[in-house]
Amino acid sequence: MNWFSVSNSNEISTPSLLVYPERVQANIEEMLKISGGPERLRPHVKTYKMAEVIQLQQAVGIQKFKCATIAEAELLAQVGAKDILLAMQPVGPNIGRFIQLAKHFPSLQFSCLIDNEAILQELDIQTKKEHTPLGIFIDINNGMNRSGIAPSKAVIALYKSISDASMLHARGFHVYDGHLRIPSIEERKKACAVALQPVLDIRDQLESEGYAVETVVVGGSPTFPAHAGRKDIELSPGTVLLWDHGYGAKFPDMKFNAAAVLMTRIISKPAPGVLCLDLGHKSLASEMPFPRVHFLNTDDFEQVSQSEEHFVIKTPNSENYKVGDVFYAVPGHICPTVAKYRKLKVVEDGIAIGTWEVKARDHKITV
Repeated sequence: MNWFSVSNSNEISTPSLLVYPERVQANIEEMLKISGGPERLRPHVKTYKMAEVIQLQQAVGIQKFKCATIAEAELLAQVGAKDILLAMQPVGPNIGRFIQLAKHFPSLQFSCLIDNEAILQELDIQTKKEHTPLGIFIDINNGMNRSGIAPSKAVIALYKSISDASMLHARGFHVYDGHLRIPSIEERKKACAVALQPVLDIRDQLESEGYAVETVVVGGSPTFPAHAGRKDIELSPGTVLLWDHGYGAKFPDMKFNAAAVLMTRIISKPAPGVLCLDLGHKSLASEMPFPRVHFLNTDDFEQVSQSEEHFVIKTPNSENYKVGDVFYAVPGHICPTVAKYRKLKVVEDGIAIGTWEVKARDHKITV
């Protein structure tokens, strides 16, 4: 039987997303191998949002994590993660929500990102009011151009302002270099080094003036292997825990396992050479161009279109397939696909044995 096949598939409604714990564990081991140890890692939880995946990492000594929402931060707190970084700049009511979360778990270290003086001042006011300290990382834009502040004198001034705030602790810099998607690992290393150097120069200048810079958090899934040789940073991959076909096809140097697989069925044969699967927008991320999945148990499907509930396939061999047939597929982009499911089916030894809840799927748990 193929590693992805489920012997009790007749008990599973489709579309479903399956998770394979042994393959998740193998991905954690590969992540440790690349990084050199758990203390160098601050993995991102936004891909999976499940307590069980966090706990598998805690079991091997990983205690620092990164997240994208306050719900994800609360999930991390609930499982006792010691050091939690909200890798977003909180604004509006989310400032108060995050401070309340930190206040509720005083034994844990909470930090967030900022990139401007106005949010710094608001955090300063509210943390003083609630008598709740927060760690602060400056969000550095070194080419991604979606958030952050470019390496400049403004970063130095902002860092000094953080250091002057009584309830805020300046911890360092956060740098997401997800724009560096170069297939060659050697060329990726060179590009990452060039992009990071201005940040390291700012760190060195601050330290020369007596300001402590605890760490630089850098390196998403494609770039963390390129940074792994550096000993003075934290690495923050995320997709590597479940992996997907998009990264797997683009980065041959990365030996991770697809650990989450879609299960789908043919629901109609509307015309000769045409099949329709129950894999619509509501069950598979649709922001990617076709092909949006990699089918594991067939190789003659041409992916044609997708709508809310339907996924249309062309095949020269439609006579070989019947309505109700089961197919398994690895998503091109796993992160937004997971967020479409409240629970994943857990598969061990070819049998679906239970579920893992995507507990931080919504933007709020309690806080």
